[in-house]
Amino acid sequence: MLKGTLKSLMVATMLAGTAMSAAAADFTLRATANSNENDEDYDGLVVFKNYVESASNGAIEVELFIGTQLCGNGAECLQGVADGSIDVYVSTSGGAAGIFPYVQVLDLPYLMADDRVAEAVMQGDFTRKMRDMALEDSNGMIRLMTIGNTGGWRNFANTKRRVAMPSDMEGLKIRTVVADLPQELVKALGASPTPIPWPELFTSLQTGVVEGSKNGITDIMGMKFPEAGLQYVTLDGHAYMGALWWMNNDKFLSMPEDMRRVVVDGFYALQQATFASPKRKSIQAYEDFVAGGGDLYVPTPDEKAAFKEAAAPVFDWFKANIDGGEEIFTALTEAVAEAEAGIDAGRMKDLQ
Repeated sequence: MLKGTLKSLMVATMLAGTAMSAAAADFTLRATANSNENDEDYDGLVVFKNYVESASNGAIEVELFIGTQLCGNGAECLQGVADGSIDVYVSTSGGAAGIFPYVQVLDLPYLMADDRVAEAVMQGDFTRKMRDMALEDSNGMIRLMTIGNTGGWRNFANTKRRVAMPSDMEGLKIRTVVADLPQELVKALGASPTPIPWPELFTSLQTGVVEGSKNGITDIMGMKFPEAGLQYVTLDGHAYMGALWWMNNDKFLSMPEDMRRVVVDGFYALQQATFASPKRKSIQAYEDFVAGGGDLYVPTPDEKAAFKEAAAPVFDWFKANIDGGEEIFTALTEAVAEAEAGIDAGRMKDLQ
């Protein structure tokens, strides 16, 4: 009797669950990342999907498309967001720069000292300022939801020698993307910028077409670049590897306020996951790099100051040559100053 009752309850529960899942999804979000399941972007999307579907009691369903199933590059994917065929997409600053050139402010060197500062900035009004600019430039179609992280910090790495000062960069052929700002930075430091597509970088390092790159350690180890001769990494942390999370604005605004709140909170959870993921993954990556014979160098405060001074012309170039450059540069530097002041004040209280 009891066994039969339990079986009936189980069947009823299963049927109720099936009916709920079939009927409750009032909104479906198609989310894509041009990466893979080992990437921080994927970690963030899994957290986003779990939070949004749970917190909405199934009213929102999130479909994940990892890789190039829906689109192949930044311009194509952002067009998909604009026309509504894609609801959520993550890009690097380089991937979005063709449409929103001022997002390259995230690539400006040595403006944020560490994760604590960067994370405070990305959670504040700086992101909202960039959102307003993107909405205006996309005629209200593309909404910036949050800025997370994808790979930690960019550092200089090369096949030739330890780099401790800007003078050590002299003459090195450094791989960059096909964008003006990173090329201007490499030139300011005395090296030679060489645009190379990402899939070709391993062979280019191996054959000497380029002698270095600007990447985070997880990318370096994930792509097995030490096997191509990349044996010197300088932890100068010149740029925070921001991940820009975009959403179709009409889709967002079509939701009632309680569902919009769920989505906003979901992106907060996603952001926190992408902040944490590179920190954890980098531990093993650094250990593996050193164990394989790699030279890992941390510049002294004076050496890092020398890098920042050498790179200073890039700031003026950005403000003069990028549409919206001065406006977003001011927004970022003010946000950094505010974040530093708040962190320092809190730290002093914690030290008492």
